[in-house]
Formats: sequence, C-alpha cells, structure tokens
Amino acid sequence: MRIFVTGASGWIGSAVVPELIGAGHQVLGLARSDASAKAVADMGAEVLRGDLNDTDVLRAGTLDSDSVIHLAFVVPSVSEAATRTDAKAIETFVTGLAGSGKPLVISGATLVTPGRPATERDELIAAGPIAARITNMQAALAAADRGVRSCLVMLPRSVHGQGERHGFIPQLIAAARAKGVSGYIGDGTSRWPAVHVKDAASLYRLAVEQAPAGAVLNAVGDEGVPVREIAEAIGRHLNLPAKSLPAAEYEGMLVHLLSTDMPASSTITQELLGWKPTHPGLIERRWPRRGVRHRQCAKRGHSPRGRDPGQGPRRFLHRRRQGDRGAHRRGQELRDRSPA
Repeated sequence: MRIFVTGASGWIGSAVVPELIGAGHQVLGLARSDASAKAVADMGAEVLRGDLNDTDVLRAGTLDSDSVIHLAFVVPSVSEAATRTDAKAIETFVTGLAGSGKPLVISGATLVTPGRPATERDELIAAGPIAARITNMQAALAAADRGVRSCLVMLPRSVHGQGERHGFIPQLIAAARAKGVSGYIGDGTSRWPAVHVKDAASLYRLAVEQAPAGAVLNAVGDEGVPVREIAEAIGRHLNLPAKSLPAAEYEGMLVHLLSTDMPASSTITQELLGWKPTHPGLIERRWPRRGVRHRQCAKRGHSPRGRDPGQGPRRFLHRRRQGDRGAHRRGQELRDRSPA
C-alpha cells in the first residue's frame, strides 16, 4: 500500500513511518522544512514538500496514494487557527478519497468519562477544551458515509519513549527544574493513560490495514497512571522533592490535565485488531535492592545493566499494564529532556 503520512518527521511519525516501511508499505511523507525532508528521506520514505495549509499539496498527496494517515497538527493544537487548519486538511483528504473505500486514519485524543475508564464506544461530544478538535474527529468518522474507510486513533496523554522532547512529560520535567519541586495538583490521584510510541506506531499500521470504517481505536497501554506517581518519579530523577502545588502554579492545558481523572481502556481495540502493547509503560520506580536485582538478573542470564555497585540505584520506566500489574520487566530510563 502507498500511504500518505502527514507529520512524518514528528515524534509519532518517526515511529509510524519505519513501522509501515518494515511491513512492506511505501510511504509518502509530508515535510515543511529541509530538516524534516531529510528526516523523512533518511527513514526510507518519499518526500512531499508542503504543510497543512497547502491544500493543493495535500490533495496531490492524497490522490497519489492508497491511504492517508494524518499525524500533523499546528501548535498549539487546541487554538482556533489550529483546529480550522485541521478541519480544512481533513476535508481535503475526504474529498480526495471519497467513493474509493480507501483508508483515512485521523489522530484524536482519548476521552474523559467521569467515574470509569473511557472506552472506544463512548460518544464523541464536542464540549470542553478540545470541543473543536472533537468536531473534526466527528467529521472524519462521517466520511464513512462518503465511501471512505475512515477511523480514529485516540492517543493518551503520554506517548512516551526514548528521545521524547515535546510531550507533557518533558513539560513536567521542565516545570520541575524551574520550580525546584516536582509538583502535582490536589492529592495527585488523577490518572493519565499512556502508551509507548512504538506501540502506538503498530496500532496506526493495523488501523490503516484492517480497521473497519467508523472505528474508534484507543492507543492505550497504561490504563491510568496517578499524576502523583509521575511527579515522584520525576522528583527522584532530578533529585527534587515531590509535593502538591496550587493549580495557579501551572498554565494552560496542564491545569486541566493534572486535576482531571482520565483513565482509558483499549480492550475493544485489542480484541478488534489483535493489537497488544508490548513496550515499557510509563511508571518509574527505583531498582530493587541490589541483592534482589542481582538474583533476578541471574535468573534471566544477564547482569544488572553492567552497573558498578557503587553507583547506586538507576531509575527506569516500568510497565503497569491492565491485567499485567505483577510483571517484572526491564523498563526504559526516564530521560531528562526539555522541550526543544
């Protein structure tokens, strides 16, 4: 399949493009700068120069492809200008694919359902801080009535992995460094869903290959990570205290995100497409006591990452997956990377 990917050089796109190429697909990647074009080409994809405001370029890319995966967005993504640009881009994709039965995969965000984890069957209601984005998601799903195999991939609050620089976790790390404390709002029990970027990439591939028209897919590995645990992990990483801070200490979307409980489930998605998150989850914890760790490593036939015993504990991201809370697997080190 020849797949037109917007945002091909971005954080998620940089995982999606190799995933698609590795599965035998051809990728046409949208790039708005020389640096982005080089990144796309270096991944083995064909480059199409332009941006989301170039509707003629978007139309040409759509007509020259068998499907579209839309990952790009204007920052900040909830601004009026951003959502208006996104709406025009989606309409361009739909018009180009209308009547063909070809796939269109649009990115969304997992919903908030008070009192329980959000699921793929929850109604999309255009309300709250992302109302305009939800309207665009609704328009994408409605394209199924125009002969497009459209679907949504709903991303959680954290799409993490090695090299992450622009998500909410890097924002929290930067805020902690600036304040000298790793903070959370209230009692810190509000939960974030999360997914590893490589697991998200595999879901995008499955979506473009298999998802039925009108499907809503939740890209969730961690159903709900308490923000206090995230703050404590960041605090350990930076050697800073973690404590509750007034909401006034934060700006923009972080106030809403840190104070709202928003777990989400991907059970329906996993059953529909056979998708299974396999990469490390978000939760960070210290290594177990050295003797325990050495016994665990000996059972697996490897050393505890070659560390000198005098170096003290390392801190890693570990998986806490729904139905797999007792798993003991090596995680991924939480990197201290501020947004670029």
